[in-house]
Amino acid sequence: MTRDTLAPQAYWHQWIDYSQKRITAMQARCRQPFGDPSYNPQYLSNLAKEYLHLMLERYSRGDSLEDFTQYFSALLAAREESALLGKSVFTPEQQVTRHSWSTNLDFYIFCFWLTGLALSLNVHDNEWRRLVALMGNEGEDALLDRIIATRDHNRQIGTELSHPKPYQRLLDAVNASREDQPRMLRLFVENWYAELDRPPKKGGVTAIYDRPYWYGFDQYIDGGAYFGFWCVEAVAAVRAFNLDDRLCLGLPHYPGDLLRPDGPTTHTDDGPTNPIEMEQPRPARQSLLKRLFRK
Repeated sequence: MTRDTLAPQAYWHQWIDYSQKRITAMQARCRQPFGDPSYNPQYLSNLAKEYLHLMLERYSRGDSLEDFTQYFSALLAAREESALLGKSVFTPEQQVTRHSWSTNLDFYIFCFWLTGLALSLNVHDNEWRRLVALMGNEGEDALLDRIIATRDHNRQIGTELSHPKPYQRLLDAVNASREDQPRMLRLFVENWYAELDRPPKKGGVTAIYDRPYWYGFDQYIDGGAYFGFWCVEAVAAVRAFNLDDRLCLGLPHYPGDLLRPDGPTTHTDDGPTNPIEMEQPRPARQSLLKRLFRK
C-alpha cells in the first residue's frame, strides 16, 4: 500500500521515474568537465540529495526496503567526492556555513536522516565509518552524538543541543523512564513538523537555515517537489536506544516500516488511533525556487 497518501499513487510513479532519470543524467554530467570547476562540489552535493529524495519517494510509494541500500552507497560516494573537491573551492568560513550542525539546520537534518537510515538498514561497517567521517561535528550535539555513539562507541558526546526546537522533545524522550518514553516519543513525532517552522530570530527575518529547505513542499505537489515528510530522526532514536514506538505507529510523519522491513506495514489509510492533540503547521513563507536552489 501507499505509505504517504497525501499524494495519489500516480504522483509517486511519475516523480520516482523522473528522479531516477534525473540521477542518471546527473551521473553522466559528472563524468564530463564543468565549464566552471568550482561548481563541481555543489553539483555532487545536489546529486547526493537527489538520492536521498528518491529513497524517501520510494518509501512514500510503499516500495520494499531491500533495494534502498544501493542508493545509500551511491549517496555516500557522491557526498565524499563533493567534500573532497570542496576543500579547494570553499573558504574555511564557507566550510563552516555548509557543514556545521549548529549553523546549518539542513546539514544537521541530512546527517540525522542518514544516521537513521544507516541504522535501520544495518549498513556494512565500512559504509558506517564512511558516513561518520562525512558527518564530522564530533562532540557538537547532545542528541545526535549519542545516537551515533551507539555504533561508534568511542565518539565524543556533545553537551548541548544544536537545535533545541524541535529536538529537545526527542532528547527528553530518550532520557525519560521506560514508562514515559512511548508517550514522549509520540509527542515529539506529532510536533516535529510544526516545530521545524521556526520563527525569525528577534529583530530579524527568517534566515536561510532557520527552516528546512523542504518545508512546505506539500504545497507544490503538482510540481513534484514533495517527497514525503518523514521523521527519520525518531526512527534513529528508536533503533539506537530500543525505544517503544507503538504509540507512534500510524502517525502521518512516522516511518515505522523502516524498522519493520518484513511487514506488515505500520501505515493505515485511516491514520492513527487515539490521537493526542497536536499543533498544526503554519504555511511556509519562502518561495519554492529559493529553497530548491539553496546551497
